[in-house]
Amino acid sequence: MITLIEKVVLLKSVSIFAEAPDEVLADLAAILEEQLVGAEQQIFAKGEPGRCLYIVAAGRLRAHDGERLLNYLEERDVFGEMAVLGSGLRAASVTAVEECQLLRLDQEALYELMADRVEVARGIIHVLLTRLNARMQDVGELQSRVQQLSLSGC
Repeated sequence: MITLIEKVVLLKSVSIFAEAPDEVLADLAAILEEQLVGAEQQIFAKGEPGRCLYIVAAGRLRAHDGERLLNYLEERDVFGEMAVLGSGLRAASVTAVEECQLLRLDQEALYELMADRVEVARGIIHVLLTRLNARMQDVGELQSRVQQLSLSGC
């Protein structure tokens, strides 16, 4: 079991909440639900409705689309936020690689927090933009490789 103080310390190191004051983090820590998952346990599947996000307190998970690995998630990573914010469906599946300790934040609580504290909304925007920029860079690199292969006659 993670203590309230340990949750606050963890939240301070999570990019989404890094700018939030301690009193906001303490309030947030009090409403986070702790979830223990075993190795190879699926957290959610691609296509499911997203009604919460997760923060990795300990352990390692993998985001995947079927057998295709998309990313590894480790301590202090946040996942599931895109579906929660867009009231949409999960874009990928997430499965624990090893035993994990997660903190769950439900959609309604997140919306209330963003409405009350602009720094949390800014943190989420920052994380989403960072991810978008990384994907745009990936696409640019792939386009360069395809162009090189085309020029080499392969």
